[in-house]
Amino acid sequence: MIITEILARNARMYGDEVALIEREPANNRRVTITWKEFDDMANRVANALIAKGIKKEDKVIHLMMNCIEWLPAYFGILRTGAWAVPLNFRFMAEDIRYCAEIAEAKAIIFGEEFVDRVNTIKGDLVTIKDYVFAGLADMMPDYSKNLEAFLKTGSAENPDVPIGLLDEAALYFTSGTTGKPKPILLTHRNLEAACIVENRHHNQTHEDNFLCIPPLYHTGAKMHWFGNFIVGAKAVILKGIKPQWILEAVSEEKATIVWLLVPWAQDILIAIENGEVKLEDYELDQWRLMHIGAQPVPPSLIKNWKKVFPHHDYDTDYGLSETTGPGCVHLGIENLHKIGAIGLPGFDWEYRIVDSELKPVPKGEPGELMIKGPGVMKEYYKNPEATKDTMFDGWLLTGDMARIDEDGFIWLVDRKKDVIITGGENIFPVEIEDFLMENKKVQDAAVIGIPNERLGEIVAAIVKIKPGQAMTEEEFMAYCEGLPRYKRPRAVFFGDVPRNPTGKIEKPKLRKQYAGMSESFKI
Repeated sequence: MIITEILARNARMYGDEVALIEREPANNRRVTITWKEFDDMANRVANALIAKGIKKEDKVIHLMMNCIEWLPAYFGILRTGAWAVPLNFRFMAEDIRYCAEIAEAKAIIFGEEFVDRVNTIKGDLVTIKDYVFAGLADMMPDYSKNLEAFLKTGSAENPDVPIGLLDEAALYFTSGTTGKPKPILLTHRNLEAACIVENRHHNQTHEDNFLCIPPLYHTGAKMHWFGNFIVGAKAVILKGIKPQWILEAVSEEKATIVWLLVPWAQDILIAIENGEVKLEDYELDQWRLMHIGAQPVPPSLIKNWKKVFPHHDYDTDYGLSETTGPGCVHLGIENLHKIGAIGLPGFDWEYRIVDSELKPVPKGEPGELMIKGPGVMKEYYKNPEATKDTMFDGWLLTGDMARIDEDGFIWLVDRKKDVIITGGENIFPVEIEDFLMENKKVQDAAVIGIPNERLGEIVAAIVKIKPGQAMTEEEFMAYCEGLPRYKRPRAVFFGDVPRNPTGKIEKPKLRKQYAGMSESFKI
């Protein structure tokens, strides 16, 4: 069943029940919509777009921060038969222009946060004919139409555009950290599969409540919500990541499932450790599952979490936008003894670990992870060369180096592009980052290679120390003696570790920032 039909079914079965809750603690704001209101709003978006000439296979850009209108707008675009094109909220004006040009978008729905960026490039957006503005009236550009007024032009009846499972549904763009964003084309079958896989992995029922914090433009947050969506269970959209706000939302909304990013989980533990929040102030007994994805998870973090929340089930999920988000590999809530691994193939998925010639590598040795399953993208849109380099008879090369242990569990070694080659040795930063995160003074850590004339690269660590703690370079180096000599960082920089909206360490930014600094260290 395509996801727009799942929404219609939820409206029929649970019409008067709350579907979405938006919490904005900074402004003491809370709003809700029912499944019927969700479905009606999606229909109004669809019919209003159709009235503007949007038809099947057209493209509509979706550029909004998380809010209660985000998902109805997304489903409304899909109901026209057009492709939804959600964009990263960190994209600058030039990135937005580039994506609009690749998509040949006919319309855009955008929030008030993006007015300046859209104003800058409007003259270049030659294919876009209609601008729908979601925001405060006094910020609305004169060339756009307010979303609320736009919705009034559309009927709440389902437009009943014929859509098949193999039809194209959405165009997602990679983050563009190592070049121009690549467009990933997903089908309605891909989106349906994400619902099934997520629900199969985390056993959501109609009684669950999913707390959604990460950005909805990304496949991760939305596809985790899909597990609730497929059974008509409610969700909370939380605008803000302070530990107090997260725990308040879990407590007051009776959330049962929370997907966190590594820094947010770390911040919660630190806030508890420092007494900034007291667990006895919240009702948390119903919180059954905490899971993390989007980046490698330090085993020490989960061990510390289980000490504070021993009753929580835990899972980690691995996936890419090219696999319609998480779930192609997951640890499984029954496999707590394998913390550190990304896990086993997800439901209806399979894997291979291969060398540069796509031949299987021996068990235990690192190679590139390949996956195959119902979430694999159709293609990189308008980029046949990238598609050819990545897809092989339904198999997808992930760009991640992994190994298999004696029990068949997959361990992520590192991104292929992040491997450090120093003195002829291959160094995998994730292994070192996990070691550094075991230090009780360390809040966050990143390991990169920076150029060195003699060794090619040296291992450098960027370390963020917990509030109230201090560490000297000598103390850091002494701690690193617990690593094999060739893996020990030769340089350390104390400071923030930049992460993108989905929690991944922005290593290209760090490599650029610290390039050329190795010569100042004794090698």
